[in-house]
Amino acid sequence: MGFEFSWKKGVLAAALTTGLFCGAGVAQASTVEDIYKGQTVTIVIGHPPGGSYDLYAQLAAAHLGNFIPGNPNIIVEHMPGGGGRKGTAYFINKTAPDGLSLGIFPDTLGQTELLDPKKANWKTAEFRYIGRFAPANAAFVVRKDAPATTVEDMRNTEIVVACTGKGSRSGQQPTAVRNLAGLKFRVICGYSGSEPAMLATLRGETDMTSENWASLASDTANIDNGEIKVVFQAGLVRDPDLPNVPLMFELTDDPEAQKVLRFISSGAPIGRSIMVHPNTSEEVISALRDAFQAMLKDPAFIEDAAKRQAIIDPESGEYVEGLSKEMMSASPELIAAAMAAMDDSTADELPK
Repeated sequence: MGFEFSWKKGVLAAALTTGLFCGAGVAQASTVEDIYKGQTVTIVIGHPPGGSYDLYAQLAAAHLGNFIPGNPNIIVEHMPGGGGRKGTAYFINKTAPDGLSLGIFPDTLGQTELLDPKKANWKTAEFRYIGRFAPANAAFVVRKDAPATTVEDMRNTEIVVACTGKGSRSGQQPTAVRNLAGLKFRVICGYSGSEPAMLATLRGETDMTSENWASLASDTANIDNGEIKVVFQAGLVRDPDLPNVPLMFELTDDPEAQKVLRFISSGAPIGRSIMVHPNTSEEVISALRDAFQAMLKDPAFIEDAAKRQAIIDPESGEYVEGLSKEMMSASPELIAAAMAAMDDSTADELPK
């Protein structure tokens, strides 16, 4: 299958990145400093406030500018729509490659391009990444009084799953689990973000929702008090916080179904990564990567991340780009199988 990612490689790559760019930074500083001095950098995210995209964007806004030559101010711009597609299309096609715009977008953008090219107004193979804050295993949580609260019960009893929008991860992944692992899910799309979807589940409007574990981990009150529980997760490796929670591809014994579910989960290691416009100069990309690595080691950043309960499991920009290219190398047969499994076009929608 080719989706056997090594989590050790990124550590080495990050170390090499830091070492290489420390020396280069001195020579580049005057040029890059001229670009950023007195400027404002905008981090665009394709989701509303709240949730993991906003969590990491706000962290970067608070700290990254301290390590970019010229020390620019950094702000966050929310551009929700289409499960992150609206913000991504704007970022790639409407912002200038001047290093003054950064973005944190869904890890599933490559899959969107492969599975539904008409919805992908970008070329994933051209993405340039600065670095990763954390992987993005999606945690599927069920409320305590749902009709079914275990995977085995869900094979026989239908439950309602909240979805932000058709074509989004929150719609496609439970649809694929229904089609390939036999869980009886009725998907309802139209919630304006992960927080409204979670509220719908907590108040009994739906039975299940999914959210990036890095976001859920920042506020586990509803898990701690038993209102919801995590029943399975999307990813290639179980999150260290969820060692006993099965992965999506572990919900079936069918080898072919497992291959498809692994591919569908292959964006998780890309996770919450920050990117820069593909046409940005290598000089600026190098300086931003260097700044990102320096930020990760800064005591003030570490303290702030802990205060926000943000999971930090970083990788270098080069490593993330490698993951993205590997995803895009999927065979036509695998792509076709995933496309069929993830087709949520017939999902119910909230009344307007």
